[in-house]
Amino acid sequence: MGLLHPLSDFLDHNYPIDQHYLNTTNPSYFYQGNCPQTGRLLQLPRTPLVENIARGLMQYLASDEQYSREGKMYGILLVELPDGEQRILKAFSGLLNGYSQVEGWVPAIPGRDAVALDESRTLEELDSIKQEIITLQQIPERQQYQTIARELAVRSQNLQQVHQQRKQQRHQQRQIFATTLTGETLALALAELDAASRQNGIELKLWKREVNQKIRPIQEIIEVADKRIWELKQLRKQLSQQLQAQMHAAYSLTNFFGMSQTLRELMPLGLPTGTGDCCAPKLLHYAAVNKLQPLAMAEFWWGESSRIGDKITGEFYGACDERCQPIMGFLLSGIWGNEARGKEKVEKVDVVDNKTQKSCVNISPPLIINPRSQLPIIYQDEYIIAIDKPAGLLSVPGRYHHTQDSVLSRLRNLLPDGMNLMAIHRLDQETSGILLFARHLDIYRQISQEFLQRQVEKIYEAVLSGYLETKDGVIRLPLWRNPENRPYQEVNFTYGKPSITHYQILERQSKYTRVEFKPITGRTHQIRVHSSDKMGLSIPILGDKLYGCMTDVSRLHLHARELTFTHPKLDNICKLFAKTPF
Repeated sequence: MGLLHPLSDFLDHNYPIDQHYLNTTNPSYFYQGNCPQTGRLLQLPRTPLVENIARGLMQYLASDEQYSREGKMYGILLVELPDGEQRILKAFSGLLNGYSQVEGWVPAIPGRDAVALDESRTLEELDSIKQEIITLQQIPERQQYQTIARELAVRSQNLQQVHQQRKQQRHQQRQIFATTLTGETLALALAELDAASRQNGIELKLWKREVNQKIRPIQEIIEVADKRIWELKQLRKQLSQQLQAQMHAAYSLTNFFGMSQTLRELMPLGLPTGTGDCCAPKLLHYAAVNKLQPLAMAEFWWGESSRIGDKITGEFYGACDERCQPIMGFLLSGIWGNEARGKEKVEKVDVVDNKTQKSCVNISPPLIINPRSQLPIIYQDEYIIAIDKPAGLLSVPGRYHHTQDSVLSRLRNLLPDGMNLMAIHRLDQETSGILLFARHLDIYRQISQEFLQRQVEKIYEAVLSGYLETKDGVIRLPLWRNPENRPYQEVNFTYGKPSITHYQILERQSKYTRVEFKPITGRTHQIRVHSSDKMGLSIPILGDKLYGCMTDVSRLHLHARELTFTHPKLDNICKLFAKTPF
């Protein structure tokens, strides 16, 4: 078969490819899923050998400009022929320079040709939408707003310093008057100081009015542009979903039992855009149809990412949570030898019931396995599960071997339906609190839509590393991820996404302030940046070294305390609460 490449095409002749143990030794990742027929965990490793083969493919891609025109995932599958010879299959995700079939590469899943015309029309419309979005993102008012906002921030800071100095002077004068004056003279002197304090308040109100007059008209133009961008993105999403629905009905996958099903049959409730176009489904389907025994697989990114700072050229990545993972169990079903590996011992983690305030009724009983590593369940039923995530643990697995430990990966190893779990939202590794998972794709989509439409109320509690004067307020600062300083987020009025946070003081101490935050948007590090930035509260959260807190404490003092949303199946309001641990 012309698609089966010898290992020598990718490996240096000195590489010890004849050592069989290299095929399965020290895997850095497992493609895995539960067999729909047997329920067993099936695994296909990413091994050192297959990673070296992939690096050989990277060298080939680097030698030809056509592979650098667009960034995408590439993958290779090491297979064994009936005679025992090992060969390589290679695949790309989606289209390569507009083509679904390219000589030497595994073809697309059967069914794409049936929707080729509709796909071409939709892609043209999507490109037009993309160009309009770029134009709206680059309107001159964004730069103008950033320039004015910086100037106003400097003036505002100077005014606050003057008012603070005056306040300190009045405090000192009150102390002096209290010891040197009496009676009516004291009363008059104190009244003058009170009048001066009120005058400062008037100055501050006038200043805020001036700021609003200067910046509000520009804000309105930007808000109109942002609304149009949101509408275009919704249209883009709708068009993509319509096209994918056609593809899912036409795409037919085959597993190693010889069973064939369309994507729609596999996931009748729907799948995200791009499902079936990734490398892993292409490679496994082709191997199953041609009765080739898979030994190991690897996928990596090559080329520029469509989003700044998203994927990195030459980095290995696992099966994507939303597209490939839900069908991985079916794809691996019947794979020779993996049933035995599925019986291997999997280290268990603890889940303990945290009986907290909630309006939904627990359907499933709490699971208590091992007290050494707790994952407290706040709420669970047959549709969702909510965890009180401890600080220091990732929400979902990272892209590297040392970042695989996470709430999601632990739950997947523990729960019978763990491989179906999907994280509806994320918390920073350093942040503790409520983390919500869906047990079904349709539940994931419905609650995700609530997040998207800002119908979910999120309340965080934090301790700021300083004394905050203002009692409450709203912070509106657009956030942007700096690709040169990941994972750092910064305020950027040109490229940043609109970000809104309400805050209210709960308690003040001499050096610290306990604050309740209600983020309206859900940007990465939003509360942390809005707290630390000079145009926000100008005080970093205690323990937030990334954003300027130098105090030596054990953790980031930020906790997702409350989460309120509408349960999509029980049709009632779920109000989840996790006690603040600091």
